[in-house]
Amino acid sequence: MPARRSRASPANRIVSAAAHAALALLLLGGGQARPAEPAPTPAPAPFKAPSPAPDDSVQYAKCLDAARKAPAAALKTAEDWRTAGGGFPADHCAAVALFGLKRYPEAAGRFEALAGAMMVRGPDMRAGALQQAGQAWLLANEPLKARSDFDAALSFTPEDPDILIDRARAAAESLDWKGAVADLDRALALAPGRADALVYRASAWRQLGDLDHARTDVAAAIAAAPHDAAGLLERGIIRRLAGDAAGAGADWRQVEKDAPGSPEAASAKANLARLGADENKPE
Repeated sequence: MPARRSRASPANRIVSAAAHAALALLLLGGGQARPAEPAPTPAPAPFKAPSPAPDDSVQYAKCLDAARKAPAAALKTAEDWRTAGGGFPADHCAAVALFGLKRYPEAAGRFEALAGAMMVRGPDMRAGALQQAGQAWLLANEPLKARSDFDAALSFTPEDPDILIDRARAAAESLDWKGAVADLDRALALAPGRADALVYRASAWRQLGDLDHARTDVAAAIAAAPHDAAGLLERGIIRRLAGDAAGAGADWRQVEKDAPGSPEAASAKANLARLGADENKPE
């Protein structure tokens, strides 16, 4: 799957092993789709600090690194730095640390406050903070609040495919599959061939009962990223719904092989177990 476009260096990205997919991939059971173990979603987008002094840049990088590795300690460091006049970089590091501690509502509130405080800053920075707030709300299972923040972020950067994809995830969490498709249409017009968006849209089409569009999207996604576990898992689900048990099983076994230990592999394993149970049922 193609990497997400970043607004800052990879070292400054927030990493969250707890992140979950809002456009949920599904398990099959008895001919009906059931919720799967969630697949990971890209971590919140990095925040561009407002040109800190050289010493502050070093401190900011160290604080973000600590927020990923030891968020409790990083939160204290960030709060002390903020008291000492650390400004927006200190505020952002504190929000990242709260995110790392899985205190998602608090993190969202901090990101929102940061966006509001940056009235004189560029639209990209305000959009980035609002995007992170929305991602935190998604992890707090508050899709409506997440969608509101993504709406606000898009008011600053309306042609950002990452934010459009995030808003599609929020729409899907609210079971607004048509809204998800609309945002993914826009994202793919801006970033054609992007595999993650194609997989998400395939899932949304499937939820709408349109397997033809779902097949087209998942085929394009796998053509772009042949070993992407999310794409293979989704194609297996679509194949099973279409009655192709052999093709579904092949896809799910490939997921287990390509991504052992991943949430997608856990979903594939559960699907395979249900597939075997279905095949062993008496006529």
